[in-house]
Amino acid sequence: MLGLMQDWPLLCHRALDHAATHHGDTEIVSRSVEGPIVRETYADSHLRARQCAQALSRIGIGLHDRVGTLAWNTHRHFEALYGISGLGAIYHTINPRLFPEQIAYIVNHAEDKAIFVDLTFAGLLEELQHRLASVKQFIILTDRARMPATSLRNAVPYEEFIAREDGDFPWADVDERTAAGLCYTSGTTGNPKGVLYSHRSILLHALAINQADVVGMRASDTMLPIVPMFHANAWAIPFAAPMSGTKLVLPGAKLDGASVCELFTAEKVTLCAGVPTVFLAMLDYLEKTGATLPDLKRITIGGAAVPLSMLEAFEIKRGIEVFQGWGMTELSPVGTYSRLKAKDTALPIDERLKLKTKQGRAIFTVEMKIENDEGEELPHDGKAFGHLKVRGPAIAKSYFNSETTALDEHGFFDTGDIATIDPDGYMQITDRAKDVIKSGGEWISSIDIENAMMGHPDVAEAAVIGVAHPKWTERPLLVVVPRDGTRPAKEHLLGFLSGKIAKWWMPDDVVFVAELPHTATGKVEKKKLREQFKGYKLPTV
Repeated sequence: MLGLMQDWPLLCHRALDHAATHHGDTEIVSRSVEGPIVRETYADSHLRARQCAQALSRIGIGLHDRVGTLAWNTHRHFEALYGISGLGAIYHTINPRLFPEQIAYIVNHAEDKAIFVDLTFAGLLEELQHRLASVKQFIILTDRARMPATSLRNAVPYEEFIAREDGDFPWADVDERTAAGLCYTSGTTGNPKGVLYSHRSILLHALAINQADVVGMRASDTMLPIVPMFHANAWAIPFAAPMSGTKLVLPGAKLDGASVCELFTAEKVTLCAGVPTVFLAMLDYLEKTGATLPDLKRITIGGAAVPLSMLEAFEIKRGIEVFQGWGMTELSPVGTYSRLKAKDTALPIDERLKLKTKQGRAIFTVEMKIENDEGEELPHDGKAFGHLKVRGPAIAKSYFNSETTALDEHGFFDTGDIATIDPDGYMQITDRAKDVIKSGGEWISSIDIENAMMGHPDVAEAAVIGVAHPKWTERPLLVVVPRDGTRPAKEHLLGFLSGKIAKWWMPDDVVFVAELPHTATGKVEKKKLREQFKGYKLPTV
């Protein structure tokens, strides 16, 4: 027997419809790529998104067609996501930080028929367009006055593209399982792989992150997503914020500490989300200028482990709560969040912050387990390390245009991470499976060493990799980028680690570099580091 409830499909446009109806005068503030601040409301955005869908329909874009976006977080990009998906087509957010060859690969793999592109990236596409046979039209995210001279095929300014339409256009009536968005992984091992989100999965995930124990946006909040829309839907914020009627502040291309903090102050931002490197730059700006952020209440940090020193800098020194999230493109992307349980909120501040260095507890809609190399499930005792596997309604089951499943026999997706889970459900990533350091048959957590090292005032960035050792198979090598104007000694850094990590985890050597290699999503690319230090002879050998 089925329930007698209405069949109300979970479609992406429902979020923007709700915002336009119930929060129509709430602002979306955007720093345009051209420079000026642009203000519109949810009601404005709702109309412009329908104009966008209508214009796309006019040029022949229809159900299931892929439409690329190569753009920063702006009001136009926000509208395009809704316009494309509302038409029944599939938005494909392209990461501009990928190599040009990878961008060409994913555009061709997706068979994008059109691409929305910011002024910043028009030149890049001009160089690649001869390789992009499926793309029939480029829409430049600007107006006629600022439209550059360009060789891009059938190029038209966005404002002119949508101005021809009246917006009297019905959203597509499709099944909620219909594909709505496509995002490719960063491709650190081979070509990027496409993760194809459905309308249902996007809205379920947006509802999940809007739980009070996750990001929990409200109509009284102002959210600034520094995390770009080309990083797995900006962590679902473009869909979760309209559900709550939250004011959005979109930072555009200027992500330096001064520019972001200017928006925080001017727009009274209460919530923010981004990767650690962005907040390192912000902290550096705040330290140098003495500026304050009186309205900022909560920060969500993801994409890489959050060092304890960053938690202390925000929570203890500035009274701003920090929450760590973990996930990946295949998870839509949030899997865990570091909200504390009731019993843990009474702990001393140093113990609370230490607990927050873990990646947190599974959000509703995500099941987690850890397994050993033989596929046997391991206990949640906070000690056993294992392969982290997940399943849920917003987690990929296979990749776009792939004939093979990405799941095991029980329907779980292998994240590629090595983790522990404690009895209270707090999960902690210790390594990527491909980066794990095995010394004498035991695993060493490179992430724990890196986080401890980031607490040193002379360290700007740190990474740990395994280097071959004749007796122990591998031993850890610490690679450090010193802060500007400092020259830390190896012995001093190793002494700083003493007592913070297990003695047998202590790196066998320290090397200093000007910078670390990073992936397109801002993570340290340890594969390149291992190649760089292949054959490195440790002093202990």
